[in-house]
Amino acid sequence: MRDYPLVFYVALDGNGVNGLEGMAGMCMFLFNPADDSYAWKILYYDGIAAGHACAINPSATTGFLGNAGQHLLFFDPETLEEQARISTLRFETPRTSLHGSTHLAWLNDDEFITAIGAHFYRFSLGRLDEPAQLEPHGVKLPHAMKLTPSGRYLCYGSMDSPADGRRGEACHVGVRDMETGEIRIVPLPATCWHVLPHKRKELFYAISFRVAPQDHQDYHEWGMAYLKEYVFEIDPAAGKVVRHWATGRETPAHINSDITMSDSELIFCNGGSQSVIFLDLDGLARFRMIDEKASLADLSQRPREVVTQVCDTFVRGNIFSNSQHFLGALRVSRGSLLDSVYGCQLSADQSLLFTANRGMNHISIYNYPDNSLRLRVPMPDLQEFVPSLSAKADPRLGFHHAALIG
Repeated sequence: MRDYPLVFYVALDGNGVNGLEGMAGMCMFLFNPADDSYAWKILYYDGIAAGHACAINPSATTGFLGNAGQHLLFFDPETLEEQARISTLRFETPRTSLHGSTHLAWLNDDEFITAIGAHFYRFSLGRLDEPAQLEPHGVKLPHAMKLTPSGRYLCYGSMDSPADGRRGEACHVGVRDMETGEIRIVPLPATCWHVLPHKRKELFYAISFRVAPQDHQDYHEWGMAYLKEYVFEIDPAAGKVVRHWATGRETPAHINSDITMSDSELIFCNGGSQSVIFLDLDGLARFRMIDEKASLADLSQRPREVVTQVCDTFVRGNIFSNSQHFLGALRVSRGSLLDSVYGCQLSADQSLLFTANRGMNHISIYNYPDNSLRLRVPMPDLQEFVPSLSAKADPRLGFHHAALIG
């Protein structure tokens, strides 16, 4: 790793359209900007499901693979080999199988905070079986969580909850005061899964993740909603929205995943719409975009991937009673039959933007801020790492959330 100053980690959940039900693995992509050399390693873990997000502790000695399978799993950032795992069911049972510890916030090299069931828990790596149960988090189904620059506030998003039926829509985010333990729920007009704190100010950003429940009540097998999208700038101390960006449904900003930030722009990728959006922070109005939408030629060369995508879409819902969801998903994806970018991270010097495209199974590096493509690397087939998988099966690795160090 010493030969590669930048390391791009991407959580993997295997092929298929529903990442919350798939496999669990990690991809480590190493890059040297001096000569554009690269290397990679991929590893899937037995007995773990629904890999979702990854987080590396401050000194890069331990990595975390968040998942929706009710495990905490830790790995060596240099080798990806497993260091430890523990079932969270020994502490609390969630109301739905979609509720796992998908994200955490590192407090230091040894301690972290995450959500299990209805509560927050504080863990130490050396004593994973003895966490401290903290306050109830107060949201429907906690998801991404980040500390503000001062460390004073933990900001977290929420998924819509399958356990609450028709009343499962979240439409809120949460804030925990790390000094007092006070929980503040911020009501919003749309659900936000993912959040990011400002680089310097005590503010954070929440981006809407709008879905349509099957049969108007099933938030487990939801469809992509063809609705307007939002970015909310929130003051965690006051628990109020300061500014917000709203964009019409025609803007390809649906089903966001990773959020990152430069000094001038909020940057977020959108797996449903196959785009990366760059939102000007000064006015919170103007935006620009990288388009990673698959072409017809690309789709024609990937029949296994397209067939899986289409079949899995039909598995999620009844086309006769939910035809609006299928048509809405086609509008969201701009007619494409593959999903797209889920991993998106900016280097610390703000010169390189890394993306991981789930649908096309490739990793791209762009020069920032001009967004010119510098390198694109097709990644290997899933069958190389999961030998039990049929040679005719969808070969995508299943890129999801990412982290970049170096």
